[in-house]
Amino acid sequence: MSQAIEGLLNLEKSSRLAEDVTATKACCSAILDVCYAARDWRALEENVLLLTKRRSQLKQAIQATVRQAMSYIDSVEDKDTRVSLIKTLQAVTEGKIFVEIERARLTKRLATIKEAEGNVDEAADILQEVPVETFGAMAKTEKIAFILEQVRLCLDKKDFVRAQILSRKVSPRAFVERKGEGQGEIGIEGTAIEEADKGTPPLADLKLRYYELLIRYYGHLNNYLEVTRCYRAIYEVHVASEDADKWKPVLQHVCWYLVLSPAYSTPQGSSSDRTTLLTATQQDKKLGELPEYKALLATFTNTEIIRWTAFEAQYGAEVAAFGSVFADPKRVEDLKLRVIEHNVLVAAKYYSRMRTSRLATILSLTPEQMEKHVSELVVAKAIRAKIDRPAGVISLAQPQSPEEQLNSWAGNIARLLELVDKSCQLIEKEAMVHKVALSSSA
Repeated sequence: MSQAIEGLLNLEKSSRLAEDVTATKACCSAILDVCYAARDWRALEENVLLLTKRRSQLKQAIQATVRQAMSYIDSVEDKDTRVSLIKTLQAVTEGKIFVEIERARLTKRLATIKEAEGNVDEAADILQEVPVETFGAMAKTEKIAFILEQVRLCLDKKDFVRAQILSRKVSPRAFVERKGEGQGEIGIEGTAIEEADKGTPPLADLKLRYYELLIRYYGHLNNYLEVTRCYRAIYEVHVASEDADKWKPVLQHVCWYLVLSPAYSTPQGSSSDRTTLLTATQQDKKLGELPEYKALLATFTNTEIIRWTAFEAQYGAEVAAFGSVFADPKRVEDLKLRVIEHNVLVAAKYYSRMRTSRLATILSLTPEQMEKHVSELVVAKAIRAKIDRPAGVISLAQPQSPEEQLNSWAGNIARLLELVDKSCQLIEKEAMVHKVALSSSA
């Protein structure tokens, strides 16, 4: 074997010096084939290092050598030998732009091996070092799949800050097919876009994976409004495919997370966004196939008091069945909180002043609990209220803004002038009927 390799190396040298790309690539390929046939992995690594670091080595020959060596990785049975070969190829491709895609794929394989060993933290650290968003020749699907894998490992590692940063590298607009993004087309850097790696999911599957990862992230933060947006995007994908077994559970999740979202503006989202999502969901004809959930949304949009005991009796089974939503006891507590907040907002709409004991009875709470929830809504600027503890009275009147007050005054003056003008006309009419002369006093 050594004699054959030595002869091929001499032939490779003459071809390289003559800048014969085809002959040089053929010589490099033959040397690797000899090592692979003998299953001498150490010799394979040594020759890969030798061929790629020879003086004035052609870029095409280096790329062909790396790709051929990568095709042998799956044939290596020993895990340590496989890792050694991957690290050797990583060292060869480091700092070379024309093999950056191959280096990214090698890094992903190494991270997969580390994750299989249970070293999730190490796998995440290895993978997140590769900035694939700057690779102009990498196919869009492979690029998105790589970034989503980085996000997944960060979520598994519980590094939610880095997961958010990485997820922002993918825009929802990236899941729209555009001309010039396929294999063989020219990218923005002027290089040909290569074919995606084997096993890369299509764009539609990547879109679902993207929103599933965002659901994990926003679910950790209990940001129910953003989780609703994500489920709404997944729902639109499944509705387009007309698969009822897929879109029905997703629409149910949309309804529950809409109910869990606060009805007032918070740092996590505005009330107008929630209203838009709620209106779009209620107007969806597909919701008619889920009457219980249509009634659920109607319960929180009607200006009527919700009795928790009756609500629990009606939807308790559904809440217990949705472990994916209410597995965390905090979600159940938040559901109770949304019911209380709805009742307070309804009371504030119908009453401007009432006794605290009466409001506590309406909310089915103790006076202390009622005061706590009302205070929280006042701090969140959902309502305006003043509590007179000695008198046991709560004022829920909404003060008018200066613009509203001026408009009210202008309207009152206009009505007053209309009454004065009408009165003058009636007086003149009576004077004419009775022929009475109206004299103005000096």
